[in-house]
Amino acid sequence: MTAAVDARFAEQVAFLKTLVQVPSENPPGDLDAFAEAAASALGELGLEVERHPVAEPFVRQIGMKSVTNLIVRHRFSDDGPVIALNAHGDVVPAGEGWSVDPYGAQEHGGAVYGRGTVFGKSDIAAYVFALRALIDTPDGLSGAIELHLTCDEETGGTLGPLWILGHELSRPDFVIASGFSRAVTTAHNGCLQMEIIVRGRAAHAAAPETGVDALAAATDILRALYDERDRLAGTSSRLDPEMRPALTVGMIQGGLNTNVVPDRVMLRVDRRLIPEDAGEAVETDLTALVEAAVTPHEGLEIECRRILLAEPLRPLAGVGRLADAVHRQIAAWFPETAAPTGGSPLFSDARHYAAAGIPTVLYGTGPASLAAANAYAADEHIRLDDLRATTGVLIDALRDLLSSDADT
Repeated sequence: MTAAVDARFAEQVAFLKTLVQVPSENPPGDLDAFAEAAASALGELGLEVERHPVAEPFVRQIGMKSVTNLIVRHRFSDDGPVIALNAHGDVVPAGEGWSVDPYGAQEHGGAVYGRGTVFGKSDIAAYVFALRALIDTPDGLSGAIELHLTCDEETGGTLGPLWILGHELSRPDFVIASGFSRAVTTAHNGCLQMEIIVRGRAAHAAAPETGVDALAAATDILRALYDERDRLAGTSSRLDPEMRPALTVGMIQGGLNTNVVPDRVMLRVDRRLIPEDAGEAVETDLTALVEAAVTPHEGLEIECRRILLAEPLRPLAGVGRLADAVHRQIAAWFPETAAPTGGSPLFSDARHYAAAGIPTVLYGTGPASLAAANAYAADEHIRLDDLRATTGVLIDALRDLLSSDADT
C-alpha cells in the first residue's frame, strides 16, 4: 500500500500543519476554534463532518471553556464491523524552552515541530488519511469506519468518548485510539487523584496548646501514605511488568503564618492503578488509611475528596484480533523496530470505550520512545517517515479487518 500513502502524503503533511497551527491548549480548554478548523480541513478532503457541541454548563463543570466533538462516518457496505478511530485535538500548554514557534508547524530535518505533533494531532492526520486512502480504493471492503475527533483528553475524556457513547451517537464494534509509542497497547494503568483536607484550630505560637495543629496530623497522614507507597513498590501487573501501582504526594499547602499553629493543611495524592485494581475499592482503602493515621482529637476534621478516577484500560474478548491485525503491519512497515503488544503505565480516554464493552487498542504515530520526540516537552516533533509508515500500517490493518472475506 505504499502507493496509497504516497498519493496524498504532501496533502497529509499540509493537513497536519493546519492542525498544529491552531492553538488548542487545555487548560484553558477553549477548543471550538480548533474543532471548526479541523472540520473545515476535513470538508476540503471530501469528508462529511458531524459537529456535536457540548452544552456550556457541562464544559464549565470540568474547567474547560468550549468542546465540540467531530464524527465522520463512511460505510463501505451494510454488513461487516464498524471500526472507530479516536484521536484528540487538545494539547498541554506549550511551556518555555522552544527553539521554534510551538504553533508554527515548522518542517526541517525530516520532521514537523509543534505542540501536539506527538500527542493527538499527528494521530488525527494518520487516521484521516488512512480513511481517505480506503475510500479511494474501496474494492473488497465491508463494514464502516468512523472518525471520533474529541477535545478533552487532557481532562479525562468525559466530554469526548464518554459523551459520544453516553448520547448514543456511536456504538462501534472495535476502536483504535491514539497511542503512546510505536507499540500496540491493549492495557494501561488508571489513576485516582484525591485531595485530603486536615482542619484544626489556629492558635498563637506562644500558647500552642490552645489550638489543634493540622500540620501535626498531616504529618501522621504523610507517614502512612509513604508507608503505602513503599508497600506498592514491590508489585506490578500480571499483564505487563512495566505497569506498576504507585503513590505520589504531589502537593501540600497550609498554615497562616510563622507564629500561628496551622489550622488547615491540604494534601493532593496521585495513586496509579494497575488493571487488577478496582478504582473505587482503592479509594475506599486509601480513605480508611488516612483516617486511621490520625488520632481522634476534639476540633480536628479530616476530609477526603476525589478529584479524578480514571479506571485502567483492561483487555476485552476480541481485542486480540484487532491487536494482531495492527501488529502484523507494524512488522511490515517498521521491520527494524521491535514493537511488542503490551501495556502502558500512562492512561488515556480510550478507556471509556473499553468500559462500554468495546474491544480497544491504542496505536498511533508515536515514535519508538516518547523521549525521542520530546513529547510534552519543548521542541515536540514527529518524524515524517514515522507519519508515513504509521499511515501505511493503519491502511493495511483496516483493510485486513474490513476485508469482505474476513471472519466476523
